[in-house]
Amino acid sequence: MIKELTRRMLPGVFILLLIALAGCDPILSQSSGPPANTTPVTLPPTTATVTATAPTSSTDWTTYHYNNVRSGYIANAPDPNRLTQAWNAQLDGAVYAEPLVVGGRVIIATEGDSLYALDPGTGKVQWHTNFGTPVPHSMLPCGDIDPLGITGTPVYDPSTGLVFAVAEVQTSQGPAHILVGVDASTGKVRVRRSADLPEMDPRAHQQRAALALSHNMVYVAYGGLAGDCSDYIGTVIASRTDGTGGLLSYRVPTPREGGIWAPSALAVDDAGDIYVAVGNGEVTQGDWDHSDSVLRLSPKLSLEDGFAPAQWARDNAVDADLGSIGPVLLPDGMIFIAGKSSQAYLLHADALGGVGGQAEVKDICAAFGGTAAVGSQVYVPCTDGLRQVNVGPGATMNVGWHAQSQITYPPIIGGHTVYSLDKQGTLYALDIASGAVRTTLSVGSIPHFATPTLSGNQIFVGTLNGVVAATIS
Repeated sequence: MIKELTRRMLPGVFILLLIALAGCDPILSQSSGPPANTTPVTLPPTTATVTATAPTSSTDWTTYHYNNVRSGYIANAPDPNRLTQAWNAQLDGAVYAEPLVVGGRVIIATEGDSLYALDPGTGKVQWHTNFGTPVPHSMLPCGDIDPLGITGTPVYDPSTGLVFAVAEVQTSQGPAHILVGVDASTGKVRVRRSADLPEMDPRAHQQRAALALSHNMVYVAYGGLAGDCSDYIGTVIASRTDGTGGLLSYRVPTPREGGIWAPSALAVDDAGDIYVAVGNGEVTQGDWDHSDSVLRLSPKLSLEDGFAPAQWARDNAVDADLGSIGPVLLPDGMIFIAGKSSQAYLLHADALGGVGGQAEVKDICAAFGGTAAVGSQVYVPCTDGLRQVNVGPGATMNVGWHAQSQITYPPIIGGHTVYSLDKQGTLYALDIASGAVRTTLSVGSIPHFATPTLSGNQIFVGTLNGVVAATIS
């Protein structure tokens, strides 16, 4: 791995010194400039005068699956006898990102490169901010979203009152990624900066993973486009929430691929350490390239530890890697992870174990998206139906109930109810104890890995043309 520190306007001698020192350290780069292979995006100066304008409340949902451990669980939510549609808002693009709820507003990100704030009771637009022109499929080497705008779930920062998102925008020189921080109350842009590194080809990298926030830093992960085309490498960047300073970054030390792309790909513990699930890399023999893995990164994005299955090389060769869901942090320092193979793993967070160093492995299912958890019970979005997995003492795993085979999308939990969608756009409310269906509601056509959001007695679901609100009764 190579450590690169890139700064603007450095004297030539200092640049040469940095290059000379770069050869043997882990990749940890800091970049305040745009990618070397693209023309800079024209951005207004970043404003650092931000204030907390929309404090969180008991009904707020400020990040993917509610919290940094990605549990997706609210204990005191009502259980439904019935779900009814409250409203259906048509917006300027598909909604792949999980909706947020902040300060009495539903925050929606679209593939039209927009953020919206909607009234939760009526769906009426309170504000709408657009960040540019989304990238058409014709400008990309492959992919399955057209056009490509904001895909990763945004995150809200209560200390600044800003909602952060990454928009992919079309420029005269090609696609580019920009990080924006928007006032949650007004929609005014307070932070806007390039989110591409000099070593990244923006056309090859897709920002699909949910953003994370910890200790005044926003974390953004990149993978590739559907089809695994072009020269992308899994990358995490970090920006200060006030938009100042350079970007920190970590790149998976693989020649190609190793994408960090699952909707829930980043989880963060109380100390600020980041756990990422990495997809298959190009290497299929020899030394482990840190793909097909769970990696622990420090708050400054230095590599601290990692895990890969003993058969990582074979997984890479057949695209059966761990990167299709993100890790969920469990009590007692445990981590649950699964992926495209049928294997699920329990890991010790403080010692991930390296290659083959898991605490337990069990044949459970192939899974995509993101899990939910109540204590040590994990709810896994298996491709043949949602499963309950009970994690017990001594790092054991036992499968509980198995839902109907069509219920495959990332779940969330409210009270004693698990909510999950099928590919046809039916929202299911399942009894948490048995997996039995309490009630259902059709919400229309939905994107891949659509994930509902829960707030009070309402559920919000992104669709291919906007968002639907359901009422729990």
